[in-house]
Amino acid sequence: MKRFLKINKKINSFRKTINVEGDKSLSIRWVLISLLSEKKSVAYNLLMSEDVINALNCVKALGAKVKFYKNRCEIIGIGMKINIQNRLTLNAGNSGTLGRLILGILINTNKKIKIIGDKSLSKRDFSRITKPLIKFGAKFNSKKNLPLEIVGLKSPRSINYTEIKGSAQCKSTVMLAALKSEGTTIIKAKKSRDHTELMFKFLKIPISIKKSNNKFDFIKVKGVKKIEPLKYRIPGDISSSAFFIVLTILSENSQLLLKDININPSRVGIVKILKLMGAKIKLLNIRFYKGERISDIFVKSSKNLTAINCPTKYNSNAIDEFLVIFLIAARSKGVSIFKNLSELNQKESPRLKWASKILNSMGVKNITTNSSIKIYGNPNLVVKKNIIIRNFSKDHRVFMMSVIAALTFGGKWKINDLDSMKTSFPKFLDILNKLSPKT
Repeated sequence: MKRFLKINKKINSFRKTINVEGDKSLSIRWVLISLLSEKKSVAYNLLMSEDVINALNCVKALGAKVKFYKNRCEIIGIGMKINIQNRLTLNAGNSGTLGRLILGILINTNKKIKIIGDKSLSKRDFSRITKPLIKFGAKFNSKKNLPLEIVGLKSPRSINYTEIKGSAQCKSTVMLAALKSEGTTIIKAKKSRDHTELMFKFLKIPISIKKSNNKFDFIKVKGVKKIEPLKYRIPGDISSSAFFIVLTILSENSQLLLKDININPSRVGIVKILKLMGAKIKLLNIRFYKGERISDIFVKSSKNLTAINCPTKYNSNAIDEFLVIFLIAARSKGVSIFKNLSELNQKESPRLKWASKILNSMGVKNITTNSSIKIYGNPNLVVKKNIIIRNFSKDHRVFMMSVIAALTFGGKWKINDLDSMKTSFPKFLDILNKLSPKT
């Protein structure tokens, strides 16, 4: 039986300080990179979401030793070689990051390994990954969708690769495969998240990065025989924080301090966009930790929000946060335009379509194409009708967007697939309850 959440009234005012769970992108990358070291890697504040648990299960199946203590996780990996006795099936669940990046690690597998995923992940395009991996020398039974079987080779060859979609997953997959190749892999990549590059740099993996003034970065990665272990305290996830940032902005007489959040420049598009729209946000106590930029984020209720013709240069830096940014546009004065967002439809669900559906159900006029959305804001909008959200492919961000919409615009909402939040943010509702227990 599907679980659901009912919300019948707006959230009460709040003034709180919170911590959100560890960054999902960093958590999955830590797990996978720890597999490649033969020594003990340690993580604190590892996100224990379904995506990360699936990553841990995958590395254990490949031979890693995983232990948990009160506040930390330890992994002793297998090193750079993969020597398994029998064919394996690895389940990536709902995670595109896991499903794609692990294929780069499997470039030198000695036996067939099958990657499977849930219904949503199995619909997503993997050809953007298999094409460059075939250049390294890998073989696949299918080139586009899960399930995929990969057969690697002992000595993958280095390649030249151009990534044009702004996908950090594609870039990172090639970088991980490059670690196991002979020679130097050269990557021309449209600017996107750089967590993998920063981890490589911290681990002193031979990588060079030339950032240009145009939309591409140029990266060189040399193959290595071994890497050092990674001890890491994972900062809070800005994508998870985004729901509470927008909740605060749209709530009455409220303010919130979010502690120790990852504000990597490739991830703070939401902050830049919302500031342009008149939101009251400040980054406090900015510091650096192992290459990543960390800060506290202070946000207050914000009136007089204004529409935006969103600069496309922020798209890749806010790709996971656009659903809640659209809620700000719904409350803003004027017409907001967001373009070149076809990548949103490559996520767990066609998110642009779902954004349009939810806004329509709220009474917010919008015009949507396969790559853009125009939102006609209404600063005085109050929802007074019944709304049911269902059949959204269990997309965790659609679920959480709907919750924030219900708590800030009003109406009586029934939001299905409550457990979908476990994909990225298991404590989402627990933190909401701390903000306003009587809501």
